[in-house]
Amino acid sequence: MNIRAILAKIRNYEIRIRKAVNGQMRGDFNSVFKGSGLEFDDVRAYQYGDDVRRIDWNVSAKGEETFIKVFKEEKEQTVFFLLDVSNSQNIGTQGNTKLALGKEVCSVLALSAVKEASEVGLICYSDQKEKYVKPDKGMRKAYEIMLNLYKLQPISLKTNLNKFLLYALNLIKRRSIVIVISDFIGNDYEHTLKAMARTHDLILIHLTDDKESNIPPLGIVPLYDNELQKKIWINTSSQWFQKQQKEKFSNKKNALENFCRRYRANYLHISTQEDFVPKLIKLFRVRNKKVKAN
Repeated sequence: MNIRAILAKIRNYEIRIRKAVNGQMRGDFNSVFKGSGLEFDDVRAYQYGDDVRRIDWNVSAKGEETFIKVFKEEKEQTVFFLLDVSNSQNIGTQGNTKLALGKEVCSVLALSAVKEASEVGLICYSDQKEKYVKPDKGMRKAYEIMLNLYKLQPISLKTNLNKFLLYALNLIKRRSIVIVISDFIGNDYEHTLKAMARTHDLILIHLTDDKESNIPPLGIVPLYDNELQKKIWINTSSQWFQKQQKEKFSNKKNALENFCRRYRANYLHISTQEDFVPKLIKLFRVRNKKVKAN
């Protein structure tokens, strides 16, 4: 598929989402990409009735008056897309892999965000930085992100999600909406993911393919490990193997959902076998309620 056809496909997805969300939220679509927190602005002298939790003790200690912190509402935020482009993402049918799905989701959300005057940026990672696009506003930036996504040829085949998240934490200084798009293979990144959730408004988009959890019982067959680049012989007819595969992916999904509930992040699971637009619409509804509640 050429770039022109890809862009047309992405625009069609974005129009479907916008129509559905605008109709169901009565025009509140823009709050999905707006800040829901408070940003420090200044200090002023304490007045009777002020919240004592906002007293700035460092400033107050320098003089005879008591000062409190003044905050302003964050109206706009930067939206950072963190896309896992390691070789484990290449599972699926031709043109319909986890990586292809991730690129489409990332592109649709970038288009939606710039239309609400948000800055958008991109980090693509394997076990090393593969691409960084500095955040900015405007439709040109959304198209820059999309073109970089579809032209990208990753250098490394391996995954290091913990290293990826650490890199992003060090790079993104200002509180942002951070959307991590990955299959979340591995177990060494939870501590860093907690730090990300505490620092930013975090959204996890979990990509899977049915082939990973539903391998047909074909006896002893060679399975190819995309990242190790070698064949591994597996008895796919073994009840233990079939049960282990299903439990492995079910446990991963449950762990990520529980993490997001605990740390007030958003979780979305998308399979390569399904239309992702309804699920994105559901995510927008959830985030819209979250913004209003805050």
